[in-house]
Amino acid sequence: MFALRNPLHGWFSQDMAIDLGTANTVVYVKGKGIVLREPSVVAIRKDARSSKVLAVGGEAKDMLGRTPGNIEAIRPMKDGVIADFDVAEAMLRYFIRKVHNNRRRVHPRVVISVPSGITQVEKRAVRDTAEEVGAREVYLVEEPMAAAIGAGLPITDPTANMVVDIGGGTTEVAVISLTGIVYSKSVRMAGDKMDEAILQHIKRKHNLAIGERTAEEIKTTIGDVLPEEPYAVMEIKGRDLVAGVPKTITISSQEIQGAIVEQVDVIVDAVKSALEATPPELAADIVDHGIMLTGGGALLKNLDTRLRNETSMPIIVAEDPLSSVVLGSGQVLDRLDILREIAID
Repeated sequence: MFALRNPLHGWFSQDMAIDLGTANTVVYVKGKGIVLREPSVVAIRKDARSSKVLAVGGEAKDMLGRTPGNIEAIRPMKDGVIADFDVAEAMLRYFIRKVHNNRRRVHPRVVISVPSGITQVEKRAVRDTAEEVGAREVYLVEEPMAAAIGAGLPITDPTANMVVDIGGGTTEVAVISLTGIVYSKSVRMAGDKMDEAILQHIKRKHNLAIGERTAEEIKTTIGDVLPEEPYAVMEIKGRDLVAGVPKTITISSQEIQGAIVEQVDVIVDAVKSALEATPPELAADIVDHGIMLTGGGALLKNLDTRLRNETSMPIIVAEDPLSSVVLGSGQVLDRLDILREIAID
């Protein structure tokens, strides 16, 4: 990969793995485990001459939809990749310094997970960002491979394992065997698109404007792929688009199912396409081992049941789906032989 600039640097740093997600950034430090989990949001104050970072992570997310005109809350990641290079660099620099107690001369080896459909330009943006904030070596690992390792799948065995990682920006579907990805499909349809669909549905049906945070809260509270009576209900607050005043309404899980059905269908179709493209011998292994669901989307109620109904395959939700990717990336820090084998150029 990248040459070590100074062998002494390794003595003063701790190697780390970063899940640079569209919704959240998670950092794992070798020997310590997960040390940081923060929203991938940066609040910036802009004036005529310059821009200044005001807050990063949870503090910045609290400002979403609540900032005055000269302050902007930005998500630098879009669809699993860097959309705003400068803001992503500021965010990564802040998180790395926070992990290292604001010590400036830290030069860790860094493993970063990326979507399997990432382009060369997007890879370069991730590498450059990590190098700019002081990484001495940068390894990129595809998210489904990292998720499979983090979920405890035997990736080095000559048998097939299928993993479906549903994050904020992308859904990654992959079949893995002998430390390699036999088939992969990355669709830019995941949690954020569901939030947007809920937001637009509430706007159209109820003439009510709600924010991103409220839409996400609706999804995690009453989102259900196969709701049954009595339907779960939730009170939400927003701004009446007709009267222009605050208003409270009650919505049900049945209504939210209808709002996100298109996004769920795309994810289900991606899984079915992967099964159709898998060689027969490997498909037989998947029948035996099942399909592993990871990522925040794996927690969407009854998504596993819908996939089981559609594919007739056993569906297993990872023990800690929100952490699978970063745990897998972190585990290979101890196995440089495997890291070099699975890292992408």
